[in-house]
Parts: sequence; structure tokens; C-alpha cells
Amino acid sequence: MPQPPSTKAPNTLNTPNAPNAPNAPNSLNASNTHNTHGAPNAPLLTVTADTLVAVDFGARTRSRPPGPYRRLFAHPGTRAFTLANLVARLPMGMFSVSAVVMIAGTRGSYALAGAVTATGLAATALVAPWTARLVDRYGQARVAVPATLAAALGSLALLLCVRYDAPAWTLFAAYAATATTPNTGGMSRARWAHLLKGDAESLHTANSFEQAADELCFMLGPALAAFLCGTLFPEAGTLVGVVLLVAGVLAFAAQRSTEPPTPPRDPTGVRDRTAVKSPLRAPGMPPLLAVCLAMGAVFGSTEVVTLAFADAQGHRTAAGAVLALQAAGSCAAGLLYGRLRLFGPAERRYPWCIAAMTALLTLPLLAASLTGSLALLAVALLVAGMATAPTMITNMALVQRRTPDGRLNEGMTLAVTALLGGIACGSAAGGWVVEHLSPAAAYGTPLTAAAAALLIALAATP
Repeated sequence: MPQPPSTKAPNTLNTPNAPNAPNAPNSLNASNTHNTHGAPNAPLLTVTADTLVAVDFGARTRSRPPGPYRRLFAHPGTRAFTLANLVARLPMGMFSVSAVVMIAGTRGSYALAGAVTATGLAATALVAPWTARLVDRYGQARVAVPATLAAALGSLALLLCVRYDAPAWTLFAAYAATATTPNTGGMSRARWAHLLKGDAESLHTANSFEQAADELCFMLGPALAAFLCGTLFPEAGTLVGVVLLVAGVLAFAAQRSTEPPTPPRDPTGVRDRTAVKSPLRAPGMPPLLAVCLAMGAVFGSTEVVTLAFADAQGHRTAAGAVLALQAAGSCAAGLLYGRLRLFGPAERRYPWCIAAMTALLTLPLLAASLTGSLALLAVALLVAGMATAPTMITNMALVQRRTPDGRLNEGMTLAVTALLGGIACGSAAGGWVVEHLSPAAAYGTPLTAAAAALLIALAATP
């Protein structure tokens, strides 16, 4: 009687009394032979019929190299000072909106609120470069902390003057005192320039991140201020902004390991100033500052015209969301731009970036003039905003390159001051065109300012 097939597992252990058949599986013997070197992750070898099978039980790991932003924040101390700086930078987009809501809500005059904020802007344009010069000369921690505390006292004084119905002139004096607020974004860029000296690719990534952070803070700041003032009480936006500013600057100044060094002293104990001439006299800086002025006019006019257009369409409350889309487009483009490996000098890319921004700014003009649709305008501004960050990143990189050693924070603060001046001029020009022509036609104002920036860049290109 034939025996049924055996279900017993194949004997994989060779013994002297059990000779191996040529096709019998002999996995243990093969495996033992392979593992004689003691490799912990060595593959298991087995023979099945006439086929040798290797089974690798080792852990599967992917050796993907880290991205540019992971490499950037792998430097010691960079995450700590960046997080603190973001907290300190967020109120920059809160104070003006909070002041307008607070003053207009209690005094019933938008004209007074606008005049007070304009006075503060003018004072900042005058004081900020001097504050930045002190930061470069004596160090970020020694200057930024007292300057921030003085600005915080000015904001609190404004709050109290509004709260207790003080005379109107006290509002101007209190808000002008906030001009000592240090340029937190410039101090952060100065730290990156110090840490990444000689690494142009990583510095490009850092500048791209900083520009995206600027866009994010100026996108979230006004929205947060409007929410706090509208939900809690009119002074809530200013109060929260002061707390964030002081806490952020104190935490930022505490990160001493990444702070750029101050200029050296000569043997007499006086700081050597022979190599730290004014950034205004540095070759190539005046055209860059002129472009910043024109770029500020683009931003200021776009904001005013968008507010007027949304109001004319009966959707005034949606204007903030539309402007936030423009900032979101710029933020996303800035982060993407930081991941690119760029070739060629920045001086050659600069006019092309401005030209792309000028071309894309025709989209809001066409959307507003031809369709009158706020939804299509929002899409047009989203697309147009994508050219803003690459332009500003390249601009700041050139400012850093042309600013003399030991005056970097001052050079970048001059660029920011030019932007603020341009914003004021652009706001006035955009408002004039809205009043005398129409909100749709006023979108030609930012387009004209961008074209002026392009002409200046082309004229300055060697």
C-alpha cells in the first residue's frame, strides 16, 4: 500500500548518517556558512530545488539627503533664535491696525487715527537707522532690549491716552515714541550672515526663509489685531502686541551664542571705525534703496486700492482676506525659491525678478477693469504675489553683499526704512487715483511703481 506524502518539514540539518540529496533544501547549513563572519544583518541563504534564495531581514532605511531647510536649522542655536524672533516680529503687523481700530473706535475719527499712525511711520523712518547703527556698534542684546522697552512704554502710553481721553497731541507723542522698536528681521538676517559666512547657497536659503517669515507675520499680524480688538476690547490688540514684542526680543537677545560680534577695538580701547563707513556711501547701495522705495509704493498702493475696490463692490470685510491671499502667494513662493539652486550672479537675476513682478501686476489691473469680480481679483493678487518674495530676497541679498562689514544691521534697516517710505507714498498715490478716477483704474498705480523699480534696476545693472 503506497504511503501518503510526508508533511514533515524538510530536515535542514545535515548529519553524518543523513547524506544530502543534490536538490534537498539545506537552509540552516547555508545560513550557518554565510553567518560565520558574525554579521548581524547578514542575509539568510537557502536552496530550493535548483535555486539559491537570499532573504535580507535587515532594517530598511532610506538614505535621502536632508533638504536645504533641514540643513539650515541643523546649525546649533538657529532654531532658538528663529522662534524667538518670529514671536518678536509678529507684532510688527499688529501695531498700526490696532492703533487705527483703537483710536477710531474711541475718538470716532479715522482721519485722526491715520494721522497718528503716519506720524509714527515718519518717526520710525528717522530713528530706525540710528537704532540699527547702535546695534551694530554695541551688539544686539545691549541695544535691542532697552530700545524695545522704550517702544513698549510708548505703546502703553498711547493705550492709556486713548483710554482716558487725553488731548489729541498726546497720541502723536506717544506713538512717535514707538519708533525705537528695533528691526527684528534685520537682526535675524545679520545672525544668518554671521553663521553662514562663505556658504552662499545656505545664505540664500536663510534669506528666503526670512522673507517668507516677513510675509507670514504681516499676513497674520493684522488679522490677529483685528480679531482681538473686535472680540475683546479696542485696546486688546496693542496690549497683546506689546507682550509679544517684549517677550520675543528678550528671548532673542538671550541667545548670545549666535549673536554677531561687535567691531574690534584698537589698543586704546576705542572701536575701530576705519572699515565701517556708512552704508549710504557704499557702491551700489543708492540704487538698491531707490528700488526699495518703489517696491514699498507697490505694497502701499496695492493695499489701499484693494480696500477701496472691495468697499465699492460691497464686500469691505473681505478685503483683508484678499490681501492675505497675496501675502500667502509671496510666502509660498519665498519658501520654494529658497529650495532652488541658483546659478549666476544675483545682479543678473535682479532685473528679471522685477520684470516678472511687473508683468504679473498687470493681472489685478485686468481682473478689476475687465471683470469687476472680487473673486477673480483675489486669484490675480495671489498669482501676482508669487513674484514679490523672489524680488525681495534678491534685493536683501544684494544689500547684505554691498553693506560694509560691521554695519549690516544698519544697511538692512535702511532698506526697510525705504520700504516704509514707499508704502506711505504708495498709499497716498493710490488713494488719490481712487478718488479722482476709479478703484479699478487705480491698480495701475502699483504697476507704475513696479515699472519704475525695473527702470532703476536696469539703469544700475553694469
